[in-house]
Amino acid sequence: MLMAKTQEHRSDYLTARRLAKILALDDFEGVARRHLPRPLFGYIAGASETNASLRDNRNAFAEFGFRPHTLRDVSLRSTATTILGTRYAAPFGIAPMGISALMAYRGDIVLARAAAEADIPMIMSGSSLIPLEEVAKAAPHSWFQAYLPGEPDRIDALLDRVAAAGFGTLLLTVDVAILPNRENNVRAGFSTPLRPSLRLAWQGLTHPSWTVGTFARTLLNHGMPHFENSYATRGAPIIARSVSRDFGKRDHLNWEHLEQIRRRWKGRLVVKGIMRADDALRAAEYGVDGIIVSNHGGRQLDGTLAPLRVLPRIAEAAGDKTTVMLDGGVRRGTDVLKALALGAKFVFVGRPFLYAAAVGGHAGVMKAANILSEEIWRDMALLGINSIEELTTDYIERLRGD
Repeated sequence: MLMAKTQEHRSDYLTARRLAKILALDDFEGVARRHLPRPLFGYIAGASETNASLRDNRNAFAEFGFRPHTLRDVSLRSTATTILGTRYAAPFGIAPMGISALMAYRGDIVLARAAAEADIPMIMSGSSLIPLEEVAKAAPHSWFQAYLPGEPDRIDALLDRVAAAGFGTLLLTVDVAILPNRENNVRAGFSTPLRPSLRLAWQGLTHPSWTVGTFARTLLNHGMPHFENSYATRGAPIIARSVSRDFGKRDHLNWEHLEQIRRRWKGRLVVKGIMRADDALRAAEYGVDGIIVSNHGGRQLDGTLAPLRVLPRIAEAAGDKTTVMLDGGVRRGTDVLKALALGAKFVFVGRPFLYAAAVGGHAGVMKAANILSEEIWRDMALLGINSIEELTTDYIERLRGD
């Protein structure tokens, strides 16, 4: 017992040391690069083919500047935001990220509990390794993201399982018709299924903190991770050759299936992966409660425009027909405010939160949420606003090139 407590205190001390030097969301990436085996870090950091869309997600934010108001009393400002009928402490949430429990011990639960404590939404990925029922029990107000095939029976079965678990918001990701060309993952040594090899074993030996604290601890307490939530039944283990079958028939998914989902699902329904105004309007016609403008973090079709570039026309077209949100490239409070000024009602952030969970667990995710919240709170004062609802295009302007 004494030895266990000593080890726990040492782990807490090391985590505190890791987090002490982190001042911005981008700082988590460097720490995670050293902590995680190269294949796992590469899986998070990389995108598809040339990473063109990944880079453009960040570049797009740099093309806009602010026009602040001055001499305004901003002493009563608040970052609180209402989205889909729920009031949150800040205008951002945690985006869905697959296999999080391979990066951080019980990663999905860590992210969900921290999000609940920070009073922001967390979206659980359908490519997760922890049963969705466990996450719903740990953090009942989490959202669930589904990758669905074009198979009506399987769609209904998964929707019924998600509803029975108690999730109130379902997010359907629609930009994954097939698996993309992620050659960066291959170069980093990551594959699905995960293939044991001497190279992978060496990475485990040279990253003992992750090997002991995440992988060995998971195997000891929970066995070999499986894809738990692709369908209504348990999926294959991450090392099984049959795991690719869990991702089949997504290229069959179409608008008729969305209509079926809307009929079957009685909670809030959000569609993620919309990049066109006409698709946004059609989704609204099918009765979705919200859409997330997203190019999947640059991880699908390389060369797809940054979400921020298409956001204004989508927001204008959607009007009050559906709630427009955004993810992709958000790293700063100023990024959040730019997206909101251009028409988003809310934003989601992915990679930095998973890095934070990997290197700091619950404390890491809380620090990431606090950093972003405090930046927004500070930036609102400098912009001259007291509430998120005040943001309009009047506060922002596209920078002119040479």
